[in-house]
Amino acid sequence: MATSKKTAGPAPAAKKRAARKAAPPVKAAPAPAAQPRAARAKEEKPAKVKLVRDSFTIPKTEYAAIDELKKRAARAGLPSKKSEVLRAGLMALSAMGDGAFQAAMSGVPMLKTGRPKKAKAASS
Repeated sequence: MATSKKTAGPAPAAKKRAARKAAPPVKAAPAPAAQPRAARAKEEKPAKVKLVRDSFTIPKTEYAAIDELKKRAARAGLPSKKSEVLRAGLMALSAMGDGAFQAAMSGVPMLKTGRPKKAKAASS
């Protein structure tokens, strides 16, 4: 004996499809003062400073002085990197008057430029 199923209406999947077609999607209107993300980012962030990487020759005594200045900054509660110590020195030189600047520069001996020659290994 065959049993028959009674259906009261469309299948549940058909109801979902009909419901999606019946209600159009609601789009949120953009805020009147809304700007593109890129424009907001430019307003919020200051322009990046371009960094330059360089190398130079310095006497060991002056290189040790940088380390002492780093330690001095750390004792004062301002831990610093070598580049920050050098940049602070540049700022101090820039703030000097012409007379003080010339006196400071005259105390710095000229160095031979270029890389130091490699020491030869002792032969056995």
